[in-house]
Amino acid sequence: MSAAGIVSRGQPERDRALSAVADRPDTAETDPGDAFGSPATKGVAATSRPSACEELASAALDIGLKRIEIVAWRDLEDPEAGGSESHSHRIASRWASAGLDVEFRTSAVPGRPSKIERSGYKAVRRNGRYGVFPAVAWDGIGSPGKADGLVEVWNGMPFFSPLWFRGPRIVFLHHVHAEMWRMVLPPSLAKLGSTVESLVAPALYRRSRIVTLSSSSRDEIVSMLGLPARRVTVVPPGVDHRFRADGERSPRPLVVSVGRLVPVKRFDLLIEALVAAHSERPDLEAVIIGEGYERDRLEKLRDELGATRWLSLPGRVDEEELAAWYRRAWVVASTSLREGWGMTLTEAGACGTPSVASRIAGHLDAVVDGSTGLLADGREELARAIGRLLADDLLRNRMGRAAEEYARTFDWDVTASSTLGVLVHEAAARRYRR
Repeated sequence: MSAAGIVSRGQPERDRALSAVADRPDTAETDPGDAFGSPATKGVAATSRPSACEELASAALDIGLKRIEIVAWRDLEDPEAGGSESHSHRIASRWASAGLDVEFRTSAVPGRPSKIERSGYKAVRRNGRYGVFPAVAWDGIGSPGKADGLVEVWNGMPFFSPLWFRGPRIVFLHHVHAEMWRMVLPPSLAKLGSTVESLVAPALYRRSRIVTLSSSSRDEIVSMLGLPARRVTVVPPGVDHRFRADGERSPRPLVVSVGRLVPVKRFDLLIEALVAAHSERPDLEAVIIGEGYERDRLEKLRDELGATRWLSLPGRVDEEELAAWYRRAWVVASTSLREGWGMTLTEAGACGTPSVASRIAGHLDAVVDGSTGLLADGREELARAIGRLLADDLLRNRMGRAAEEYARTFDWDVTASSTLGVLVHEAAARRYRR
């Protein structure tokens, strides 16, 4: 049953419709996202209603779901913000625009005020990187009258919301962190983080509604964390309309990669693959866009491998400049070890640029291997895949057209409305089980 059908009816009929949704068997086949028009599979944007978020917000208000609290580790303005923060921001701004009262609670942003209003929602940014986790619970967000619904962004370390929030609640979990703990923390802390993620948290979150970005990420969440498949809903991210194929390609072969300069992105592997590809294609140019604490190490590696002349690291850029880079690129590349999706790949795809990416969960959905780009394992395969696309104009152009068509099936309005539908489902289920 669609949300549009629910909100177009009279109140008694709407109550019966919500009751029917809440009473659906809790199985993977009857996913609440499906019940509310969620893109549990690819290619759903063409069937969405333009006003779906407003309609779902109306349904949310009818069942007392007006004040939504979102708790996350980092704010959008944090120097280390990435895809997770962008994803939450785009959803929150659309929920706020639809009439809901949305507040973000994150850790402090250095040099920025603790409270701001942005794109229609409020952001409260207090406490340190680790202190924010207990502080959120101590803030009393779970107290009666504070928030009607909660979205927890589980980004590595969870907030343990099942212990302190009793209302309707969903959890954004984009991917399993697994090896990432060892890549960024000392051994003792890495072991603690891994234990919390793989053993402690799953026991607490088994009854929680998890929202993830891709089917392949859901498979890993189920297999690696042991969470029930029927409690994990897939809602892919959107692609902003500013990313479109209306520019000129670089006259020379250009490979672009985008991401935070941190270990999980494995830009060292990408640099090595680019050097190998450059040996076969000396006119190759490459750009790695982003910022992070690994900059010095990556610049040193670039210099040691003799790539300074043709490989640049310009830092962070705004979205307009990023779109321009995507349009100029012949290929966009990602060698990340862990991703929930790989939003840079579909953003570039919307600009008609095919991908070469590591064969990991997330990328398995963001790239249609052999159609919108190529997936590869290891430095040699990545170098060969890059070289193949640069050398074959017909293949590259065909994949670019397919990537553009595929990217157009993803829309942030659909993502926001579908995610809200999952939260509304949880609220309706609680209401009709009383």
